[in-house]
Amino acid sequence: MASVMLGILLLLVTLPLSAKAQTNSNLTLGSSLTADDRSSSWLSPSGEFAFGFRRMRRGAHLLAVWFEKIEDQTIVWSANGDDLAPDGSKIQLTADGRLVLADPNGRELWSPSPTVTGVAYAAMLDTGNFVLVSQNYVNLWETFSQPTDTILPTQQLDQGTTVNARYSEMNYSTGRFHFILQDDGNLEFYATPTPSDPSDAYWASNTLGTSFRLIFNQSGQVYLTAMNGTVLNLVTSGTVPNSGFYQRAILEYDGVFRQYIHPKTANSSSGWAMAWSMVSSPVPPNICTSISQNIGPGACGFNSYCALGDDQRPRCHCPPGYTLLDSTNEMNGCRQDFIPQSCDGSRPETDQFTFQYMLNTNWPLSDYERSVVQTEDWCREACLVDCFCAVAIFGDGICWKKKIPLSNGRMVPSEIGKALLKVRINNSTSKSTGNGNKNSTLIIIGSVLLSSSVFVNLLLLLITYLIYRSFRSRDYKLSRLVQINQATCTQTFTYQELQEATDGFKEELGRGAFGTVYKGVLGSKEANFVAVKVLATRTGESEKEFEREVNAIGQTNHKNLVQLHGFCSEGQHRLLVYELMSNGTLADFLFGASRPSWYKRIEIACGVARGLSYLHDDCTRHIIHCDIKPQNILLDGSLAAKISDFGLAKLLMGNQTRTTTGVRGTRGYLAPEWFRNMPISSKVDVYSFGILLVELICCRKNYEPEAEIEAQIVLVDWVYDCYHDGSVLKLVESDEEASSDIKRVRRFVMTALWCIQEDPALRPTMKKITQMLEGAVEVPVPPDPSSSISSK
Repeated sequence: MASVMLGILLLLVTLPLSAKAQTNSNLTLGSSLTADDRSSSWLSPSGEFAFGFRRMRRGAHLLAVWFEKIEDQTIVWSANGDDLAPDGSKIQLTADGRLVLADPNGRELWSPSPTVTGVAYAAMLDTGNFVLVSQNYVNLWETFSQPTDTILPTQQLDQGTTVNARYSEMNYSTGRFHFILQDDGNLEFYATPTPSDPSDAYWASNTLGTSFRLIFNQSGQVYLTAMNGTVLNLVTSGTVPNSGFYQRAILEYDGVFRQYIHPKTANSSSGWAMAWSMVSSPVPPNICTSISQNIGPGACGFNSYCALGDDQRPRCHCPPGYTLLDSTNEMNGCRQDFIPQSCDGSRPETDQFTFQYMLNTNWPLSDYERSVVQTEDWCREACLVDCFCAVAIFGDGICWKKKIPLSNGRMVPSEIGKALLKVRINNSTSKSTGNGNKNSTLIIIGSVLLSSSVFVNLLLLLITYLIYRSFRSRDYKLSRLVQINQATCTQTFTYQELQEATDGFKEELGRGAFGTVYKGVLGSKEANFVAVKVLATRTGESEKEFEREVNAIGQTNHKNLVQLHGFCSEGQHRLLVYELMSNGTLADFLFGASRPSWYKRIEIACGVARGLSYLHDDCTRHIIHCDIKPQNILLDGSLAAKISDFGLAKLLMGNQTRTTTGVRGTRGYLAPEWFRNMPISSKVDVYSFGILLVELICCRKNYEPEAEIEAQIVLVDWVYDCYHDGSVLKLVESDEEASSDIKRVRRFVMTALWCIQEDPALRPTMKKITQMLEGAVEVPVPPDPSSSISSK
């Protein structure tokens, strides 16, 4: 009886959604807004809410509803977070009563679903609800019935309604977390878009079979009711002051449901305050420990761990030896900063690894081996000799081994074990030469020679000559530096500046044939991160490599090419300073533990193609890169692809199309003409891109001798066989995204087969290839590339 009375009391302060739409400021058929109009919004009668376009970034707009009268104009509903509208897009209530968002070319970006008919007008209400209304004042469609991540007072959610968190704080595309009022009456929170089992819920109302509706009333309660109005579960309790305050409840991008209030008369320094001091705790109170899924990364991404901050909000961190996959979103997981331990039994590399310790930390459900009644030393050694072991957790005499990717990571006081993280030892330590006796002998010989006056005279002459040569060489180098600076408009750094910027070349990012790359920061701002490439030795070839790289990339300006900030050429030191690419190489991304999404691979392929097209056709001096491969494609914080490593590049004059040169590049990506003493052209880059493209399509290396099926050892041969047999689907059969986009997969395969033609004249230009990939031109049927292309 008490619960019934409470339900009646709460419902008395709830405004039902079936009330007639307000008729003030109604929008007639034909009304429209344009995205490039700064004042493009429709206001509610009181002016407290607005419906219209919000600029997310240059040339990209979000159709949304927001609080109009507060400083930050907080968005409470959005339509097209996954497909932002370009400048010139229009939202229109058409003459036939449809609400349609279309880009300047007329492509429909969004419209209400399911489609509604019989609309007489639209209105932005003072409740924050945007409605389409019939002639009889019935709401045919409303934003309240299709929420995004926020609910407002007077809003009611029926069974089957889903609320989705956004991707990140400023990215309104759909994120990982959502809650749904199930048809069976249970309110359930999930960390994956398509949960496989109800047990995957990280919070549930436990109202199975009874709950009918979720209500947010004007007094600030969010609660579940039965069909007869009885209150079953108070999601939030207590009373929020509703007079003089705005309210909202939101499933935030970190997966936590929170309620906020904001003074209506606030000054510019006031913001949204959490209302939990007056009601209950967030839902769930600690998401770090609430999520424990057999499938999925947990509260944070793979290879990271979750910990509550001082403000009791969950924070995602990378363990020692790992860095963020996406610098713009800490919840996207981490990747290893080092090369994993080799599983080649002939070289176990146990002397190349050590352990970092973390207390109160665990990655539950990532175990693949458990040993009892052991010591910590035994646990550490067992992980060290096991190439699959990335982390060992030791506690109470039990050792758990875990492998990549790590999931459900958390750091909480209730975790009593110690995490032992296996990381590669820095290889920068110097080794003793052990040539003491030889040095002693040389000293004795030198002493005898110096006793001769003839030898002294000859030595003086030699020193004079060397000093003269040194001054001539220095003048020549200074002249070369001035020429390079004038040609490339790059900055010259001193060796000391770069030594300080890298903290003594402390943090290594990678190494290659000509040198090592270190992480650094210019000036005092941590945002000015750079990558400093130190050339290994001053050989003739490394000197040429340095000049080629500065001259080639210093004259370029394209979003798909790594930017060169400057260089150092001081004494024996040769260093290059680049923008830092936070997500490493395409090789690490493509051939890692988890497969990148098909749509991200599409973006990368098109980005590399556009970058090469620019090098070949749009530079003042056309550039042949000569070493296109996944290791030389770097990924920025948004996983946009940028071509790097121009040390082997060949510059051509504007009217020059071919040149002769020695073999350059990496075996497996080299065009056949390299081995035939033929003049090379930009078509060598086309060939290498073709190999790269099939690797992007299939998410594997071109040559895999360990493949179980012999026909699949050389990828390009298998790709052609599948295309010739009409079975392209086999290439991506384990990739659901790519399989559902099979027309594009076939187009990419055909484009790749044109790229790897043995005859350079048959290969298209990179400009044509870019058009093929983007679908701007038809891709003709490619001929057999010839079996001789499969050089390993």
